[in-house]
Amino acid sequence: MADFKFDIKNSLGTISESSKGWKREINVMTWNNKKAKVDIREWDEKHEQMGKGITLSKEELKQLKDILNKINIDELEIE
Repeated sequence: MADFKFDIKNSLGTISESSKGWKREINVMTWNNKKAKVDIREWDEKHEQMGKGITLSKEELKQLKDILNKINIDELEIE
């Protein structure tokens, strides 16, 4: 596995927590000293191990926000 660096610049919040203590978080972070992006993924409590996630640029985050603002969550067929 390739080495990479990450730095959590700002924690925006926790979405959920698993029974094993891992938290799905939204953070502003950098990867390999590149520009900061918004990142959504699961982390162990010490931020030493992580799960798969998604990283969004500012434009992608704006698009996601617009889409979510148009959705009536209660009408979706989800739990």
